[in-house]
Amino acid sequence: MRRMVKLKPLREFSLHDLLTVGLPALLLLIGGFWLAAQFIKPAPPKFLNISSGAAGGSYEVYVERYRQVLARNGIELREQPSAGSMENLKRLLDEDDDTEVALVQSGTANGVNVEKLQSLGYLYFEPLWVFYRGQQELDRLTQLAGRRLAVGAEGSGTRKLALQLLEANGVDAKNATLLPLGGLSAVEALQSRKADVVFLVGTERSAAVWSLLYTEGVRLMSFSHAEAYVRLFPHLARLTLPQGAIDMTRNIPARDVKLVSPMATLVAHESVHPALVQLLLQAAQEVHGEAGIFQRPGEFPRIGQADFPPSPDAERYYKSGKPFLQRYLPFWAANLIDRMVVMLVPIFALLIPIMKFAPGLYSWRVRSRIYRRYGELKFLEAEVESNPERHSRAEWLEKLERIEEDIQHIPTPLAFADMLFTLRSHVGLVHATILRRAPVIKD
Repeated sequence: MRRMVKLKPLREFSLHDLLTVGLPALLLLIGGFWLAAQFIKPAPPKFLNISSGAAGGSYEVYVERYRQVLARNGIELREQPSAGSMENLKRLLDEDDDTEVALVQSGTANGVNVEKLQSLGYLYFEPLWVFYRGQQELDRLTQLAGRRLAVGAEGSGTRKLALQLLEANGVDAKNATLLPLGGLSAVEALQSRKADVVFLVGTERSAAVWSLLYTEGVRLMSFSHAEAYVRLFPHLARLTLPQGAIDMTRNIPARDVKLVSPMATLVAHESVHPALVQLLLQAAQEVHGEAGIFQRPGEFPRIGQADFPPSPDAERYYKSGKPFLQRYLPFWAANLIDRMVVMLVPIFALLIPIMKFAPGLYSWRVRSRIYRRYGELKFLEAEVESNPERHSRAEWLEKLERIEEDIQHIPTPLAFADMLFTLRSHVGLVHATILRRAPVIKD
């Protein structure tokens, strides 16, 4: 008689196989998410420090408009007034200064190491305006020798450009009085006759320029050498202020005026968060995209790199426009999704393949144990059929019982119970073969 073997109870799953297959897969998935997390950009800060310019200047006016746009998107723009372009550049280059973005006049950075700064683009023309008193019409800077010249405050882009052009015309501190006045202070000096000539850089709508355009007895110089200047100084453009463009009723100006103009450039430190760069460019497009006396609609902002290498984020913006998600979602939501999208990489690269192959691997492990006993049973049956006298019936049955005992202890999930029952029925067939073929050895 066959010895009864206690069956190991069936389970819904094999914990050992699950751990063998699942644990390495889980560790692989965790490693994938950890690696992907290294590429997640940090959330953008809630504020941005920008260096603007002097009171009443164009930079101050435009920074205020930027502030309003950024505030709609939950970002605080913290303005830091300055003397002008030169001081703005100095702040950006100072590692101990918290200035992150600034408005800088093109040509300001000539000869300065700016490897950590990036251009976000040209914003608008900011012409050089030379106002003067007197009956004689002036059209060349050489005519300013011997006069009192307000050439801009220390640290301003106006001063740098004025001295640069005056030097090209042989005018300096030896043959003229150079006053360190700019903006509204220079306007007051000209109106009170403490200065004969004022140099201003900015848009026609800046307070200083606008007030002098309407001041009685003050003339605006038309540069006869305008074309020569733009050839000698590549950062300058030649502009024409048409007759009556400021005020047709009063016919201001009374004739076409030739001007030269640097470009106002938005410059950022390389550490500025890419999302804030995108937001700044959206603000710049909203503020500067309109038509003006010197520009066509949509002409600005535009990519520019005369003094600073262009920002890769700015280049993408000018090429493709506003990021796709920000066209349909609030800034914070679009930025969150954009940062988290990198986490989809391990999902598609690891999780989906794991979910596809792990069940097959688990099934193979369970089936392999059953198939191994099938092999042992088949081998035993073949031995009995080919050489039944090799062992006694009792010895053959003992071999079969060892195989049967192993079978009963196979941890088999319920899903594979049919294979186990089929194997056990085959054990019965081999048992019958032994009884039929193996000899009985009597004592």
